[in-house]
Amino acid sequence: MFVHPDEDTRTDGGFRGERAMLVGYLRDQRLTLELKCAGLDAQDLAKRSVEPSNLSLLGLVRHLAGVEQYWFRHVMAGQDVRRHYRSAGDPAGEFTGAVGDPAVVADAWATWRAEVAFAERLVERTPDLGATGAGGEEPAELREVLVHMIEEYARHNGHADFLRERIDGRVGQ
Repeated sequence: MFVHPDEDTRTDGGFRGERAMLVGYLRDQRLTLELKCAGLDAQDLAKRSVEPSNLSLLGLVRHLAGVEQYWFRHVMAGQDVRRHYRSAGDPAGEFTGAVGDPAVVADAWATWRAEVAFAERLVERTPDLGATGAGGEEPAELREVLVHMIEEYARHNGHADFLRERIDGRVGQ
């Protein structure tokens, strides 16, 4: 087990009402990502899955920082922001730039946490889950974005399970 059940900060359901359910499940998925990465050094976080894939836990943290940024800052808040870790020359920069350097790891976590904090504030300050975002190519309701984010984290947390098992054998939870 990653953590004793008495010390697990995730709620594992029990939410009442649409908002509490969407926000709660997204929070638990975010906490799961942190749990999957806990206790690893920079080199382990940057370990690639299997050739030729460039997938790593650090790459997932960087990728999810960009996903948070895109959906909450760009789509919902309508902000015109430069994407984290991506460029025209390296559109997969969140993965290719995920190297075993402690400064890169610290930046990735700080960026991810800042984007999560922005998203949490935006959701808290938006009383109507049917509110439509101000950016993006297609209009999106906040509830749709929250469901998409739960799906995005769940998929990548599945990847994180396999990556973590390959690094040190830890599985589950």
